[in-house]
Amino acid sequence: MLNILAFDYGASSGRAMLGKYDGRKILLEEIHRFNNEPAYIRGSLYWDILRLYNEIEKGIMICNSNLNNDIASIGIDTWGVDFGLLDEGGQLIGNPYHYRDKRTDGIMEKAFDNITKEYVFSQTGIQFLWFNTIYQLFSMKLNNSYQLDKAKTLLMIPDLLNYFLTGVISTEYTNATTTQLFNIKEGTWAKKIMDRLNIPNYIFTDVTKPGTIIGKLNSDI
Repeated sequence: MLNILAFDYGASSGRAMLGKYDGRKILLEEIHRFNNEPAYIRGSLYWDILRLYNEIEKGIMICNSNLNNDIASIGIDTWGVDFGLLDEGGQLIGNPYHYRDKRTDGIMEKAFDNITKEYVFSQTGIQFLWFNTIYQLFSMKLNNSYQLDKAKTLLMIPDLLNYFLTGVISTEYTNATTTQLFNIKEGTWAKKIMDRLNIPNYIFTDVTKPGTIIGKLNSDI
C-alpha cells in the first residue's frame, strides 16, 4: 500500500487527505480539517502562517497515531498570488499579507504608468487582478517597505510551507505563474517587467516542475 499525505489549503479552511494506492485503485480519507482565519491587525490583513504550518504537523501526527506512519510523500496545495519574504538568514520577515488586504487598492492603475497592460499580458498570459503578486510587490516598493528592502528570498505560500518542512528553497511552476511576473514563453521570471516596476529580481528563486521531490522532512519533524 502506498500512502500519500496531501494538504489542501483554501481561503477559509483546509484539510489533510490521506491517499492510499494498492496498485489498482486509490482510496481517499480525510484525516484532519481546520479553519483558515486571517488576522486583522492595525488596518492590515494577514495570514496566520505559523498556525497553518502547525496544522501540517497535526496532520502528520494523526497519521502516525492511526498507524499510517509509512507516508511515502507529502504534497501541499494552496491559493496563489500571496507570498512570504525571507531575510539573508532564512528567517521569515513578518506574517504574509492576505490578498484581500487594501494595500493594493488602486495600485494596478499606477503600475500601468510604467508599463503597458499589453506587454504584461504578452509575457505572462494571466488575468489582471489587483491582488496579483506583481501589484502587491509594486505597492511595497511605492511605500518604501522595510520588509522588501531586507528581503533576500520570496516564496509563494505552498513553497514557504515546503521550506518550513524541509529547509529547501524553491518555487513550483504553477505557483510562479500566478505572480504575473513569470514569462510563460521563455519559462523564466519576467525580469524586464520587474525592472520597469523596480521590483528586485534577486528575491525570486529557481523554478521546479510540478511533482518535483523538494527534499526530506527536517529531523525535528
